[in-house]
Amino acid sequence: PAETGDRFQRGTGQGRRKGRPFNKGRQVDPSALEEVRAVLGAAPRRRDLLIEHLHALQDRFGHLSARHLAALAHEMRLAMAEVWEVATFYAHFDVVKEDAAPPPAVTVRVCDSLSCALAGAERLLAALGEAGGSEVRVVRAPCMGACDKAPVAAVGHRLVEHADAAAVEGAVEGAVEGVLAGGHHQGAAAPVLLDAYRAAGGYGLLRRCLDGALTPEAVIAELEAAGLRGLGGAGFPTARKWSLVRQASGPRLVAVNADEGEPGTFKDRWYLERDPHRMLEGMLVAAWAVGAEAVYVYLRDEYPAVHAVLRAEIAALVAAGLAPHADIHLRRGAGAYICGEESAMIESIEGKRGLPRHRPPYVAQRGLFGCPTLVNNVETLWWVRDIVEQGGAWFAAQGKPGHPGLRSYSVSGRVRNPGVKVVPAGTTARELIDAHSGGMLDGHAFKGYLPGGASGGILPASMADLPLDFGQLEKHGSFVGSHAVVILSDRDDMKDVALNLMRFFEDESCGQCTPCRAGTEKAVALMAGGHWDPGLLEELTTVMRDASICGLGQAAGNPVLSVMKFFPEDLR
Repeated sequence: PAETGDRFQRGTGQGRRKGRPFNKGRQVDPSALEEVRAVLGAAPRRRDLLIEHLHALQDRFGHLSARHLAALAHEMRLAMAEVWEVATFYAHFDVVKEDAAPPPAVTVRVCDSLSCALAGAERLLAALGEAGGSEVRVVRAPCMGACDKAPVAAVGHRLVEHADAAAVEGAVEGAVEGVLAGGHHQGAAAPVLLDAYRAAGGYGLLRRCLDGALTPEAVIAELEAAGLRGLGGAGFPTARKWSLVRQASGPRLVAVNADEGEPGTFKDRWYLERDPHRMLEGMLVAAWAVGAEAVYVYLRDEYPAVHAVLRAEIAALVAAGLAPHADIHLRRGAGAYICGEESAMIESIEGKRGLPRHRPPYVAQRGLFGCPTLVNNVETLWWVRDIVEQGGAWFAAQGKPGHPGLRSYSVSGRVRNPGVKVVPAGTTARELIDAHSGGMLDGHAFKGYLPGGASGGILPASMADLPLDFGQLEKHGSFVGSHAVVILSDRDDMKDVALNLMRFFEDESCGQCTPCRAGTEKAVALMAGGHWDPGLLEELTTVMRDASICGLGQAAGNPVLSVMKFFPEDLR
């Protein structure tokens, strides 16, 4: 009709869409941008520093608001989706959507992983109440690496050991007033330990390496003679790994995996608290031996005190001119167990979500920033100085026959004296209990044990005389992994133990692959009902083992299969 045609005539200005006064998409709040710039200061805006910058913002404001994330994306020239996906991936980042209320000023995290569950984590949660008020919230959290002090809680980032309601409430009172002003790592400066370490001969080995008194081939030969293996869980021969990276075309890098998150594991924290420079020297020797131009230390966020120490000590050794051959970067995790897997850790160092990579290529071929990368954990590097200075044969002789070297077993659970036990490789669970941990707790009879943390399976007391070493437990459907030994007693229902472990895996699955993401969730649902269907659970765990991308999904079913195999009486 003519009326319709008139309405949309060109040039009349009537019925036409008006132009927007601003661009499409999320707009950057100028005040938020100024706040982000003030927090970041002169720090580079590189993509790989995204997680570090997210930490800086959360430390300052107590959470990550949508307005600050938009401003950070603008400042770093990243898509908002890139910033958002990283911020929401990690458990320690509190992302607040637009128009939503920020979280309370103080968060209390109560560990409910196995060792803390055995020590009364559920009673502590009940006493504190899982719903906080306007100033405090109480939430469940996975392992915090203090299993020997169970149960534990973290008030903000202050660890409360052997926690009860009174101790946690006391810590909360002090935290409420100053949490925002105090930040994550502020406070008294960490003492510099470098001078004492050098006075005791420290960095003498590194100096000999840099001066040409030793060759990389000679150092690697001592590691081979020692039989040193990767002590983060995989057990790959260290000398072979160093040689592979050294032979790769450069540039080459080193990454130190200090993200021990396996429930029951706390040995790396123990070493870093007591003698961090021994690990740092081993790390710098490794960088020299493989010809790496930079080293990245990836430390889990649950260890803020260790972070402060490492930050101060690395600055001191660099200022002393002890690392002329390699730049050192300290990176902070953000609460993701999956980042203990080496390729997921590398993704996180690059400022991304911690999603494991498909292999091949392996990280020794194409790792951090696409470069051949040597990845070692803290304990492996900690032994380098002793091995080279005293000889590989000396180290090998410290173990039991057929089991070279020393091992650091993290012992927790139903024993009188939990802790890190540095003993000969091949030591048994029975020896750890009776000779090194003061025996079982009063009123508890030894029933079973986890030889390798949450993913290593569960073995009965009748198998407590097996040597706890690589290649010894696999035929029983178990493995020693990171040497985390959790002792169980006749008061523990093995079905409940396995369910606790599976809930951990469900929560920590990165979600990248369906067998792990859906499999752990389905397993929890099948197990939580009380009555287990062994055939169905075995079929499910087989699919998870055969089809998952990384070790999390592949090993998550081990505790379930162990209970069905070794503890049939608990299924009734």
